[in-house]
Order: sequence, then C-alpha cells, then structure tokens
Amino acid sequence: MLHKTNLDLPEETRKKSIELLQVTLSSMLDLTLQAKQAHWNVKGMNFIALHDLFDKLYEKLNELTDMTAERITALSSDAFGSVQQINKETILTAYPNNIHSGKEHLESLSSATAKICKYVRESIEKTSDNGDMGTSDLFTELSRDLDQYLWFLEAHLQ
Repeated sequence: MLHKTNLDLPEETRKKSIELLQVTLSSMLDLTLQAKQAHWNVKGMNFIALHDLFDKLYEKLNELTDMTAERITALSSDAFGSVQQINKETILTAYPNNIHSGKEHLESLSSATAKICKYVRESIEKTSDNGDMGTSDLFTELSRDLDQYLWFLEAHLQ
C-alpha cells in the first residue's frame, strides 16, 4: 500500500522501485544476521581479525539497511524487516549452523555478499530504466559499499 505523497514519481515507478528495495532490504537484513553469527562463532587462526571484520560488516550492513528502508518510506510505502518478511523475501540461502573455521565463514559470507551485489547491480539498471534516478543512485551507493566488503572478505581467502 502506498501512502499519499506529493512526490512527483509516477505510482507505477514507485511500486517497481519499492519491490526491488524491499527484496534488497530483506536480503541485507539476512546478511546482517549472518555476519553477526559469524562474528559470534568464528574459531581458529586469525580469530581476532575475523571477529572484528565480521563485526564491521555487521555495522556497515546496519547502515545500508537503514538507508534502504528510509528510501522505501520516502517512496510512500512501509518498510518491512520482520523475521517473517526476511525469510519470505531474501535471495540468500540459509546460513550454515555447522561451520566454525574462519575460512568457512569467509566463504559463506563472500558467497552471500556476492549474490546481493549482483542483485543490487541489476537493480541499478532497472530503476534507472524506469526513471527513478534517486533509487538508482542509492543502489549505486549500496553497490560500492557491498563491493568493498566483498573485497575485504575475499582478500582473506587469497
């Protein structure tokens, strides 16, 4: 449901952008929880470096999810971030509960981050083609930040 607004973007444009943003929000909230799970459970060599990296990823994702949710509300919709909504809309697979080594957590988080990076990049073009340059710009910003954290994660695997 869209709320009354004076925003000059056509309703159909806003609906399409909101749909992409909501999937992004759910997926990034999922990744946020995955990063915290890795932070809590990592073991082995480089523990403190990875423990800190996973916490920094968690903090960055909190910032990015807030920006995403606020864009949804700016487009005159409600942003949904309940566990049920995340489970329904995330593009990610469930985080494994049976991993502990830094390498396993890095591989899992890298894979999940790359999947969101791809979705976000596709959304840049879709929102731009649809005439919503503000949302396209947000997706570009998300892409830059997520790409950087993907690099941070993958650098530990090389």
